[in-house]
Amino acid sequence: MSISVDAYVSGNRQRFLDELNAFLRIPSISTLPENRGDIDRAAAFVAASLRGAGLENVEIISTSKHPLVYADWLHAPGKPTVLCYGHYDVQPVDPVEEWRSPPFEPTLRDGNLYARGAADDKGQLLTHIKAVEALRAVRGAPPLNLKFLIEGEEEVGGESVARFVAENAGKLRADVALVSDTSMYADGMPSLCIGLRGLVYMEVEAFGAAKDLHSGNYGGAAPNAVFALVELLSKAKNRRGVIQIPGIYDDVEPPSPAEKESWARLPFHEKEFLKREVGAKALTGEPGYTVLERIWARPTFEVHGIAGGFTGAGAKTVIPSRATAKVSIRLVAKQDPDKVITAFRDFVRKKTPKGIRTEVRVLSASPAVLVNPGHPATDAAAKAFEAVFGKPTAFIRSGGSVPIVGDFARHLGIPAVMMGFGLPDDGLHGPNEKFRLENFYQGIRAVARFFEEYGQ
Repeated sequence: MSISVDAYVSGNRQRFLDELNAFLRIPSISTLPENRGDIDRAAAFVAASLRGAGLENVEIISTSKHPLVYADWLHAPGKPTVLCYGHYDVQPVDPVEEWRSPPFEPTLRDGNLYARGAADDKGQLLTHIKAVEALRAVRGAPPLNLKFLIEGEEEVGGESVARFVAENAGKLRADVALVSDTSMYADGMPSLCIGLRGLVYMEVEAFGAAKDLHSGNYGGAAPNAVFALVELLSKAKNRRGVIQIPGIYDDVEPPSPAEKESWARLPFHEKEFLKREVGAKALTGEPGYTVLERIWARPTFEVHGIAGGFTGAGAKTVIPSRATAKVSIRLVAKQDPDKVITAFRDFVRKKTPKGIRTEVRVLSASPAVLVNPGHPATDAAAKAFEAVFGKPTAFIRSGGSVPIVGDFARHLGIPAVMMGFGLPDDGLHGPNEKFRLENFYQGIRAVARFFEEYGQ
């Protein structure tokens, strides 16, 4: 990396922090209607920041919900094009009483900047914009072509951006996407995420009698919708953690020996993971696989909640007529969401208890993503990370899902470089979310270096 880029970042540290703080003070909570004005303010802030960095054709694009922000700079003929993605919306702050400082008043403590959205994703989004600014200040122009697509619905499903990507492949045409909405594996360890699990999220509703019934008059004869739903779901996974839905493992592609070998070298300690992150008596899951394999490279079936019957204070002896469960299946590379949904529907139909009718509703579905670590952009990002942080870049996966990455692959035919600067303990979505301030500055340098490396 050019020392002049480093010097530019060093010389503008306070201004960059002031701008990030101004961004973080906007309570752009996408789930709450009363914050709609703040959503618009955040979109305007992003648009102004893009213009200030020298991007062109800046647009705030209205959608049926929250606006998108688009910008580009396309004056590097023969050079690749990078599509930079991020989101300006944030999660609610409840429980607010657990915050040590006001969630929308950024506070610096022990080298960490505490505020809602600091790491997810305002701080990381701003690294892209400031990297462009730094390169223009130092070189006069970016070394490649750039497009930006920033959304305001990531925390509520991202429907508008998914629709926009599907309908605007020409406008968004690029060679690769850059996504900084992930974390490094550990403090000081540059990490590129090359795999994300997909997600199928569903509701299963069970219907028994025509109405709730008195358990004294009808108990022993009438079907119980809550009990039937529990019985049904308990058959989906055995006590050893193996999913029992027929065909669920048919298309699962195991990680390569090289990947497994690299994971074995990561500073992962199962006992520490159990104690500090999970906090249970024991870990669960399929036997024969390491913890990292189970959370990164194996499908899962989880029940997120069950509702039905009487749960208020006191006693009410009813046999519930209806019950609903929220469930999900995490997918790995090569699994087809439609095929998995069909298999689950067949399983539910065959395993529904006597006297019960069931209905499966799919709320969302996205495939898993696996990026070739040998792609030129991935190689450029790894070199940039190593140059800035002074350590070899680790290649990891994530057990979570980033649907936009799948949308880019499906509709634009491009891979994503998932170059995150957060840390595992940043407290995303919870009280006292933070972003290590030095990672903010190093992130700007790393993104600028990535643009330079890939531009070559």
